[in-house]
Amino acid sequence: MELHELRPAEGSTKKRKRIGQGKGSGLGKTSGKGHKGQKARSGGGVRAGFEGGQMPLARRIPKRGFNNARFARTYQVVNISSLEESFDAGSSVGPEQLLERRLVRSLRKPVKILANGDITKALTVKAHAFSGQAAEKIRAAGGKTEVI
Repeated sequence: MELHELRPAEGSTKKRKRIGQGKGSGLGKTSGKGHKGQKARSGGGVRAGFEGGQMPLARRIPKRGFNNARFARTYQVVNISSLEESFDAGSSVGPEQLLERRLVRSLRKPVKILANGDITKALTVKAHAFSGQAAEKIRAAGGKTEVI
């Protein structure tokens, strides 16, 4: 196969709808928009969820419960397999070192260490939170965990 012979897979591409191309095209005159009305106008139409002035469903149904999304604490997660790859035995690992090695994006958000993978090196790990298994694995390898 040569570069000039490349084609998209059969049926994966569709010709665009060319509206307003005369009677014979099937989409001439009103271009598939019918006659007059708000939806026939340029820029016309109503916003999502608008029900013609009727009280919308989202407002008719009672609201219940509490949502903690605004106050939830979001962590930057780091797996212990990443610590194993990125650090030497006996080193101290904190958010600053994780940022240097690009394992976290920012020092503003808290860091949580998760237990995905295995660790064989004894590291001193400082983070804002640890999963139970992660702390267990780090201690089993001879390391220490410190909650900041």
